[in-house]
This record gives sequence, structure tokens and C-alpha cells, in this order.
Amino acid sequence: MSAFSISRRFKSFVYAFQGARTLVRTQHNAWIHSVVTVVVILGGVSCHISRQEWAMLIFAVTIVWITEALNTAIEFLADEVSEDRRDRIGKAKDVSAFAVLVGAVAAIAIGGIVFIPHFLPVK
Repeated sequence: MSAFSISRRFKSFVYAFQGARTLVRTQHNAWIHSVVTVVVILGGVSCHISRQEWAMLIFAVTIVWITEALNTAIEFLADEVSEDRRDRIGKAKDVSAFAVLVGAVAAIAIGGIVFIPHFLPVK
């Protein structure tokens, strides 16, 4: 293991932001996630949500972004291994896409739990 280096740590952040740029520039679903993230933030601000509600929304948004990033990484790696149609690569891509779907459905449920009470009268 090499010695600790501030410049190498800084480079790791540069690489991470390059990954974020690649994700947003190459994945149509990331564009949707970007718009929804902004809408959620604006909705939270306009509804004056609580700290606990912010925590729930941050968790939900983070899960969606993490799963989308991992799905994209798996797709890039799989396509690098082989662009031919291969059963196990296809299954790996399907499973990673399912992870994004599960995260998105959970985020929608959390969003409903947070926002619906702000729009419906309390009985």
C-alpha cells in the first residue's frame, strides 16, 4: 500500500465527479432522476418539511442515485466484456435494472408518506 497523499485523495474526488458527469450525460434515466431530485427539493422547501422528513427524502433520493450509478457501471462493464448477446450478462443487466426499479418504487412510497399529508387536510 502506498503512503497517504493529499493529491491522490483530491484526484479520487475528481474521478468521482467525472463519473457523475458520465452518468448524467449518458443515461436518460439519470436525466429523469435529476429533474425529480430538483422537484423533491423544491417541494420540501415549499412545504416546510421537518428534519425527519428531509432525512427520509435524502435517503430515498440517495438510494435511487446509488442504484442508477451501480446499474450503469454494471452495464458499462458488461458491454466491455462482450457486446454479443450473452445470457448471463443479460441476466446481470436485468437484475441491476431491477435494483433501480425497487429503489425508485421505494422512493415514490417515501415521497408519498412525506408529501401527501402536506396536501391533504388532516381529519
